[in-house]
Amino acid sequence: MLGFDEPEFLSQLASTVALRPRIEELADHLTDDGFDNLFLVGAGGTYAQMWPYEQLARRTSTLPVHAVIAAELVTGGEATLGERSVAVFTSVSGTTEDSLRAIEYCKAKGVRTIGFTGYAESPVARSVDVALVSEPKAWPFDPQMLLLMGRLLARRGEFEGYEKLAGELAGLPGILLDVARQAEPTAAAFAEAHKDTDYHFLVGGGNLWGFTYLYSMCILEEMQWLRTTRVHSAEFFHGSLELLEEDTSVLVFQGEDETRALTDRVEAFAKRISRDVTVFDTRDYPLPGISPEFRGLLAPLVLDTVMGRVSKHLERVRGHSLDLRRYYRVMDY
Repeated sequence: MLGFDEPEFLSQLASTVALRPRIEELADHLTDDGFDNLFLVGAGGTYAQMWPYEQLARRTSTLPVHAVIAAELVTGGEATLGERSVAVFTSVSGTTEDSLRAIEYCKAKGVRTIGFTGYAESPVARSVDVALVSEPKAWPFDPQMLLLMGRLLARRGEFEGYEKLAGELAGLPGILLDVARQAEPTAAAFAEAHKDTDYHFLVGGGNLWGFTYLYSMCILEEMQWLRTTRVHSAEFFHGSLELLEEDTSVLVFQGEDETRALTDRVEAFAKRISRDVTVFDTRDYPLPGISPEFRGLLAPLVLDTVMGRVSKHLERVRGHSLDLRRYYRVMDY
């Protein structure tokens, strides 16, 4: 596979699911001590990656869980944030400045802070109360967040299948390797067809809305300097549909949760207008070893793997490195 380091891929993913004992110990400790609310704090992609777990709690639990933007939390405040709160942060490098300021802000209010990162000596790891460290550059953080949220909800009697799910997650490295291999020809074909496309319209819903936002902003815009529009499938018919034309590249991210019908509706409409609609559907990937009832929960991980292959092929056909930046962490702002 193009630009794919299989041993590193497997090792990084294995390091995330290997955190299960420590995550469960932490979740049990938090539950036994008691807390009133949970804040999932991020910036850019790490903020968007929190949305599926806010949504999971919203659908299944009475626990107040809020995904918040780190910089806005610091400047705007949060009335319910205090000594009975828990805040979770994720940062691949452990150096995200907005998150570091938010950690400091939370700790000043007596909030218990948790950090997931790939570097034990990073500023984020040193700043939080509890740091859970995977291998360097391990991404995404979905395995850790799913284990943490699942365990917390299970302890509240709001996730009966947690033990089964957590056991099945041990097989994720091999499962997602198969996903990457299956996605390779699709990714190559998409990139070849769109090497000169300078605008993409992205649609997703449910627990894939966060990934839709992330792929639009953090990959196509930040890493490829492409113009995009991103819209939640439930909101598509409230304005954004007017942007479609017959040659608009539309990317539809389709998952397997309760909101699938909303994205189906958008797909059907988009295909009436545009001749360039591409559907990336998690149902196309077998996921051996994962029970049917958990497939929907893994949709962000599956699509992240699939679109990771698309990203590498876009990099190739466009001659534009995914590491190239003009402004992000280059200029002061």
